[in-house]
Amino acid sequence: MSSSSSHRRTSHTTQRRVAAAALVGVSALLAAAVQSGAASAAPQKSSLGKINRGSLAVQLTPSQRAELIRDADAAKAATAKDLGLGADEKLVARDVIKDADGTVHTRYERTYAGLPVLGGDLVVDTTKAGRTERVIKATRASLKVASLTPTIAASKAEKQALSLAKADGSKKTDADRAPRKVIWAADGKPTLAYETVVGGFQDDGTPNQLHVITDAATGKKLYEYQGIETGIGNTQYSGQVTLTTTQSGSNYTLTDGARGGHKTYNLNRGTSGTGTLFSQTSDTWGNGTTSNAATAGADAHYGAAETWDFYKNTFGRSGIKNNGVGAYSRVHYGNAYINAFWDDGCFCMTYGDGAGNADPLTAIDVAGHEMSHGVTSNTAGLNYSGESGGLNEATSDIFGTGVEFYAGNASDPGDYLIGEKIDINGDGTPLRYMDKPSKDGGSADNWSSSVGGLDVHYSSGVANHFFYLLSEGSGAKVINGVSYNSPTADGLPVTGIGRDKALQIWYRALTTKFTSTTNYAAARTGTLAAAGELYGTTSAEYTAVQNAWAAVKVGSRPGGGTGTSFENTGDVSIPDNGAAVTSSVTVTGRTGNAPSNLLVDVDIVHTWRGDLVVDLLAPDGTVYPLKAFSSSDSADNVQETYTVNASSEVANGTWKLRVQDKAAQDTGYINSWKLTFP
Repeated sequence: MSSSSSHRRTSHTTQRRVAAAALVGVSALLAAAVQSGAASAAPQKSSLGKINRGSLAVQLTPSQRAELIRDADAAKAATAKDLGLGADEKLVARDVIKDADGTVHTRYERTYAGLPVLGGDLVVDTTKAGRTERVIKATRASLKVASLTPTIAASKAEKQALSLAKADGSKKTDADRAPRKVIWAADGKPTLAYETVVGGFQDDGTPNQLHVITDAATGKKLYEYQGIETGIGNTQYSGQVTLTTTQSGSNYTLTDGARGGHKTYNLNRGTSGTGTLFSQTSDTWGNGTTSNAATAGADAHYGAAETWDFYKNTFGRSGIKNNGVGAYSRVHYGNAYINAFWDDGCFCMTYGDGAGNADPLTAIDVAGHEMSHGVTSNTAGLNYSGESGGLNEATSDIFGTGVEFYAGNASDPGDYLIGEKIDINGDGTPLRYMDKPSKDGGSADNWSSSVGGLDVHYSSGVANHFFYLLSEGSGAKVINGVSYNSPTADGLPVTGIGRDKALQIWYRALTTKFTSTTNYAAARTGTLAAAGELYGTTSAEYTAVQNAWAAVKVGSRPGGGTGTSFENTGDVSIPDNGAAVTSSVTVTGRTGNAPSNLLVDVDIVHTWRGDLVVDLLAPDGTVYPLKAFSSSDSADNVQETYTVNASSEVANGTWKLRVQDKAAQDTGYINSWKLTFP
């Protein structure tokens, strides 16, 4: 008998937890123009509140998308030449987005002498006429390494990876994948390296995919990240819902033929394989309690369908890869497993049953969160560590929240709280708060130079807070019966533009502006470019993006908030262990002396920032030290706001930022800097 779809209203109870699932760098996207509030590549004028539909992605059929990728692959040699890439560099087309105005955004990976380049990804935007309009790179460094012959043996890299995996809680210390040679470029300095992947299980039962990058010349660990993107989910009671299933003979299965063939499987406490596809003679699934295994299956199936529909109807995206193919879900993973995770390897979502196997982590926003990790992986590919890891996690929280509002389930109205139904803290409080992330006791409300060192579930707070402010604005308010009171770092108000517009801006930035190494500064740049393209750089939406980022200490408000700012966004390369370089701004129109609280915003992209000495030079040559050399400060980048008592200096004149690299091996550049007179 041929298969047919069946739609039945199924009563089942769900309780849920929110699932949670990146490397530091700055993309080359219009940095100077966007940060000064005038993105030259974006429309300069737009009616306030109206979206520029020419900048919206069109819905591509799987065959149309495949054809565009084939075209890009066929032209990749010419594209590489056009971009000025070296003879040893090759491009591999990975994804494509086409706008209504004919602009095509093609995402490429790179190889060098046949080796994969980690952090070498880039996005090429071409006009309808085929002209290259802009290029966004994960790294600005020229791809060149001294030698392609490793000094250390692969076994040394593997031993280091196994040791790190064990320290991180892996119960299995055998490497699943032998070390492979790669070019590591995500830190800004291309290096011949080994990548080792360690499998097994972490200490809480989560599968392990620890990626360790080791310098092939020195054996030094360059980077590590977890390939399994995990978190706590927020289960809920969904009530009666409609499920799309498939009938074959006398049996029904949890197969959604309307959404890419998504299937839901029962692992039955197992931790590997797909388990068993849910199948039964009745098309009513579950009984609303955990006594029936199909209850969790129905909830996961429903959440996956709502997530598919959210992406399709909100952004025109057909499935996680935008190719019309569904992923699959696995429920009842392990025994009392209190987690859920996305795995690129199986292209699937997996859900545990919670403490005592009483609270399956199968819910609408869990599905939204986990499937969004897949979307991120197949677009920007944000590395799951550092600031990009926080952005990766926040993207899943943002879109998971979007799915919850989209579903409109009366039993759980959309909100900006994560984990509010499960009482994981034992006192009735949520796991995370988007309006004020620090209320969970660990998340960051605002950006700081140390935020990249936090667990990605906590560093995500900066972007979550930004998204809430952009959507709803600051201050006290009640939404769907939930009270919020969102603060701002600078004490100035933010007016929201609405969640729908905020989602469009974030999605466009993710799919056409972000790369694997995007950090918070680059996320600001990318979302401003997206807002400019969608609404115009003179729009209220564009200004709101500036204000919301400034409110979480990323960049400044237009005009520097309540003061006057003078900024230089031109790049200045910093010689490795060489002479000092300067970048100048000329202050005019001021009277008298500079203030005692002159603000100096510094944005320097550099690996191992401890090598750097940073000073402010007044017009008369007086030196104001901002940052000293420190051999123990191994973090990347200098992105700080310094307060200088410059009251003895005449305000008008040429001020300079002076930077010197005082140790070898690490490189970077001055991205921008600014003086603000409060």
